[in-house]
Amino acid sequence: MSDQRAAILLVDDMEDNLIALEAVLASLNQPLVRARSGEEALKVLLRRRIALVLLDVRMPGMDGFETAANIKRLDQTKHVPIIFLTGAEDDSGYAFRGYATGAADYLTKPFDPWVLRAKVRVFLELDELRTEVRQLRQLISKGEVK
Repeated sequence: MSDQRAAILLVDDMEDNLIALEAVLASLNQPLVRARSGEEALKVLLRRRIALVLLDVRMPGMDGFETAANIKRLDQTKHVPIIFLTGAEDDSGYAFRGYATGAADYLTKPFDPWVLRAKVRVFLELDELRTEVRQLRQLISKGEVK
């Protein structure tokens, strides 16, 4: 895994769910980083560039909503998009709460692998464009581009 390419952060306390996400996303050839808790996810976000967070709602300790709120509170991570993942049996109010917490999207498990890959691809493209804009702004500010 190259540290220069932004990674996808997979946050879930269940090993089986992490394995399933890795299998679905492997064909994208993007670095995948795991976190087993909200606390661990925040540490990862502060250590490396993350293009997208796939975040389980229900986890012991800091749940997905609290984790998302903390991600959105920090200057260096507030622009990282979050897709919430939760079981279909969960309360429908979860979707509203997820969007209110700053989620870019919300999917119920079991999710369609094609839909998840398509959504992730869009966010990866947006991350590339944001990076290009940031680099162009730096060149302009240095006077290298007019």
